Amino acid sequence: MRELLYRHAIREALDEELARDDKVVVMGEEVAQYNGAYKVTEGLWDKWGSKRIVDTPISEAGFIGMGIGASMLGVRPVMELMFWSFHSVAFDQLVNNAACVRYMSGGLCNVPIVMRGPANGGTAVGATHSHCPEGLFAAFPGLKVCAPATPADAKGLMKTAIRDNDPVYIMENTLLYGTKGPVPDPADGDHLVPLGKADIKREGTDVSLIAHGRSVIRSLEAAETLQAEHGINCEVLDLRSIRPLDQQAILDTVMKTNRVVLVDESKPFSGVSATIATLIQEHAFDYLDAPVSRIGAPFSPVPFSPALESHYIPDSKSIVTGVRDVMARR
Repeated sequence: MRELLYRHAIREALDEELARDDKVVVMGEEVAQYNGAYKVTEGLWDKWGSKRIVDTPISEAGFIGMGIGASMLGVRPVMELMFWSFHSVAFDQLVNNAACVRYMSGGLCNVPIVMRGPANGGTAVGATHSHCPEGLFAAFPGLKVCAPATPADAKGLMKTAIRDNDPVYIMENTLLYGTKGPVPDPADGDHLVPLGKADIKREGTDVSLIAHGRSVIRSLEAAETLQAEHGINCEVLDLRSIRPLDQQAILDTVMKTNRVVLVDESKPFSGVSATIATLIQEHAFDYLDAPVSRIGAPFSPVPFSPALESHYIPDSKSIVTGVRDVMARR
């Protein structure tokens, strides 16, 4: 199978959907003539022109509000946030408007909009540009949230999101844009990844690692180390979607291995891993041979110092340590 960079897989998804549906537009800061801050939209303005690839002012509240209004009239906008950390200046639009319109209209008005951009730390840009808000937005009914870890999932989830009639917020990662992986060829058919369907990235029998986004890659690295150096066979479950959440896949892997480590780059309090831990406690407690373990970021702003930040975000070493601790408990 051919391989694509993560950013190129997203671009291919956008290009295919722009060709498939003339109501699809891409909007955001520097997405057109500059080819996007991360070069995800490179070449799309040259191909599709200024009516389909639209540069916006530096005003998230303004252009996201415009995109939501357009989607209510039948347009399918894909809005790029240069950083998901800028969500706070458009919170009313993202939560009160996008999430509530279909419910408040009695189902008469849809909001088929996609919000996408990086939501991560690890790039030494400081606390104000390093938030991971996937758990926050997953808490609001009416929103769908996903965090692809691989190029194939980035493409498949993007195409599915664009076709969805509800708002879908896609949390990408700047440290994944340059990674490469297999992606099905368009000649072999439409590559769609369903929302709400987790994926087992590695089969295992001893302990389950459950993660999303870049934490999946770190978990896979840790799993190889644990197998080679400690004889521990880890199963790695990639959530892919935070909302809707594939609860059955989570329970199935826990019931299979009887031990679980939740890996989550975001803060531990009220985060994604907290929700999953509650789910396991309520529905799979009797299957556990050890308490649920969580590996996440400290409850503090993301440090600017690269030396400090390297210890702040969970890495494969911290995952190995966490898994060994769980395996030692009875």
